[in-house]
Amino acid sequence: MVSKKAKVVIIGAGMAGLTAANKLYTTAGSKELLDVCVVEGGNRIGGRINTSEFGGERIEMGATWIHGIGGSPIYKIARDINSLQSDQPWECMDGLLETEQLTIAEDGYVLNPSLVDTIYNLFNKLMDIAQGKLLIEDEIPKSMSIGSFLRKGLDAYWDSDIHELKGLDKRSLEQGIFSMFENIQRTYTSANDLQMLDYSAEKEYRMFPGEEITIARGYLSVIQSLASVLPPGLIQLGRKVTKVEWQPDESLEIENGANNKPAVKLHFLDGSIMYADHVIVTVSLGVLKQGIHKDSGMFNPPLASFKTQAISRLGFGVVNKVFLKLTPTHDGIMFPHLQMVFHQSEPNPKVPWWMRRTANLSPIYGKSNVLISWFVGKEALEVESLGDKEIIDGFSKTISSFLINSHSDAGSSFKVEKVLKSQWGTDPLFLGSYSYVAVGSSGDDLDAMAEPLPKTTTIHSNISPPPLQILFAGEATHRTHYSTTHGAYFSGLREANRLLHHYHCIDI
Repeated sequence: MVSKKAKVVIIGAGMAGLTAANKLYTTAGSKELLDVCVVEGGNRIGGRINTSEFGGERIEMGATWIHGIGGSPIYKIARDINSLQSDQPWECMDGLLETEQLTIAEDGYVLNPSLVDTIYNLFNKLMDIAQGKLLIEDEIPKSMSIGSFLRKGLDAYWDSDIHELKGLDKRSLEQGIFSMFENIQRTYTSANDLQMLDYSAEKEYRMFPGEEITIARGYLSVIQSLASVLPPGLIQLGRKVTKVEWQPDESLEIENGANNKPAVKLHFLDGSIMYADHVIVTVSLGVLKQGIHKDSGMFNPPLASFKTQAISRLGFGVVNKVFLKLTPTHDGIMFPHLQMVFHQSEPNPKVPWWMRRTANLSPIYGKSNVLISWFVGKEALEVESLGDKEIIDGFSKTISSFLINSHSDAGSSFKVEKVLKSQWGTDPLFLGSYSYVAVGSSGDDLDAMAEPLPKTTTIHSNISPPPLQILFAGEATHRTHYSTTHGAYFSGLREANRLLHHYHCIDI
């Protein structure tokens, strides 16, 4: 049992932080065995989960999908709290079925579905190989990127005897279609370019089996469920941590012991301080990347080199959504589920550069007048800097280029009433969207992210630094489920269990 009531402070009220708080409080905090507190720099809970409304529709500014329902803890929570059905329309993406999509090349040429399907199947086969679902005899260099592997696969397709190339126009179209699927893949990974994505690590990434779905009552309902068991005041909003002081060596411990204070001292933006025996850091990898720089110095003393090297090597990208509310048409014409194939050479000068790696523009559900489009990397950051008028103008010019010669009447009725965009890249509480394993990094770095500090295996004497001062959770600390909400969930549970085991509250 716990000899004294240890103080545990969790930095961040997102999925990882609230999962840890939920587990710690329900297991030990409610029994007065641990003093648990969550400090959140923003004015809301949820972190990169942010359900909102736009144009009378329920939308997700951040996390959207449950990636496979078989064994997913997020699916189980959503099901148990009856969040999978709703009378109010929501961003359910039911128009993303391949049979309902209209694929058009720049300048309005509607593409034959069989051509699109051929390249789609090729792309999926290559990704299955990269993810270890299909085995090949050829050995792939360890330093290969996903982007290089995909392009080698496309070249091999063109060079194969069974593929009869019918002119340069067809090859150009195929290249454009392939690029469209690459850009869709970028939204899954957050990488600005698939050349930045490590090939070897792709095989370690895991998804749950079964259907991928959205949450009818909003992703935030899962967060609210986790927080609902916590007493008032346990979560403190508007409490931005600016510095974490800890004690990695014995000399500091002696000084600390003399003062009889807990091992970690937190400094907040408002000038206040808080002491803790253990701190679970759940801030994003983007914030950690900024926090290890000497000029910002979030940790004092700096984190161990194995930790800072992992933080530096791993990738952390930006993915943003843009929502457009269209003026309803009198004749009831609905905007199609549009896939856009951009020319790889001789681009239309009227289409702005930040639109040219956008793969699709679709209603958030079948009959909605709210459209959604995804942006990644430098294009996502550019969109954050643009005003509503610039965004509307860019979309209007792009859509007129695609629908001007098509059989759809939606182009002539494309009138945008208002715009809403996410801004994860410039939000100082996140500085991006989610992590990926970059070339030069590996799954070992994700494991290093999960290591608590100070990194000691045994306590040799009473002058050794206190163990488990700083623990780390969040999607970027999970080797096989990084970039996902369930990865964040698993990591929060992992660190809570680590502390509970440390205090003999549970056996693991």
